[in-house]
Amino acid sequence: MEILNSLIANLQTPMFLAFLLGIFATLVKSDLKFPDGMYTGITIYLLFAIGLKGGVKLNSTTIEEFFKPAIAALTLCISIPIIAYYILTKLGGYDKENAAALSAHYGSVSAVTFSEALAFLESLHIPYEGYMPSMLAIMEIPAIIVALFILKINSSKEKESMSWKKVAHELFTGKGTLLLIGGLIIGMISGKKGHEQFAPLFEVPFRGMLILFLLEVGIVTGRRITDLKKAGVFLIAFGILFPICNGMVGLILGKTVGLSMGGATILATLSASASYIAAPAAIRIAIPEASPAVYLTSSLAITFPFNLSIGLPLYLAVSKYLYGV
Repeated sequence: MEILNSLIANLQTPMFLAFLLGIFATLVKSDLKFPDGMYTGITIYLLFAIGLKGGVKLNSTTIEEFFKPAIAALTLCISIPIIAYYILTKLGGYDKENAAALSAHYGSVSAVTFSEALAFLESLHIPYEGYMPSMLAIMEIPAIIVALFILKINSSKEKESMSWKKVAHELFTGKGTLLLIGGLIIGMISGKKGHEQFAPLFEVPFRGMLILFLLEVGIVTGRRITDLKKAGVFLIAFGILFPICNGMVGLILGKTVGLSMGGATILATLSASASYIAAPAAIRIAIPEASPAVYLTSSLAITFPFNLSIGLPLYLAVSKYLYGV
């Protein structure tokens, strides 16, 4: 019953409904599309807003509060791609390149899923640690590096196409990393006084911008729905069951390191999410042999809609059970 109530509440949020509208627009072949550059502009806004707000909270957070959750987040983003790689190669029969690409996507995180988790908890008036955006920043890059390293040590031939210098440049100078980490630093240094100055632009309009962004993501997802026919049963099952398992581990770790119920739910959501911004950019450079039809279909057309609709209510319901609420 708890899961059902959370599910109904989530399905009624304007963010999720906007996502569905985007999918519907694509399926009926509507001419709805965002102007060139608008998608990028909204992405920049959301990532920078997340960083700024998280930085302000970090300003008033002690190292003792932050240390254990940070270690938990780092542990998750290192272990998830290792486990994913061996599941995909041993059970799924995937070649090493596509297995590594998928592992990088599932070890890394989705900022949009994270944003929706924040909005979902806030709509239910469930508190969470304000420094959770820093967990997003911590978990975005290491998993991609781990997945590439696994491929390197398991490859029988030297991969000339893998330029670590180019990959590192893409990872550490990409807009997602710069905006998240830069926003965290700016928010942390400026503190409450800085928050008063940027709040009118980055606080109240945030959900409205998130609705627009999810409308566009719905349009993009709708274009990939036909790829599900080619994905196969294993990839569909992996794109749903693997995130659930990661989410449960994230919940347990979150409770173990002392996060609140809301904080543990967010850590579970991060663990269960799959990147479709940072990881594709890096994989395109590092593993050009990997098929975008595989890793983008899995992360964007399977895992993202699942987390947005069913995953979030599920993680919250299990979190309530663990915390005895």
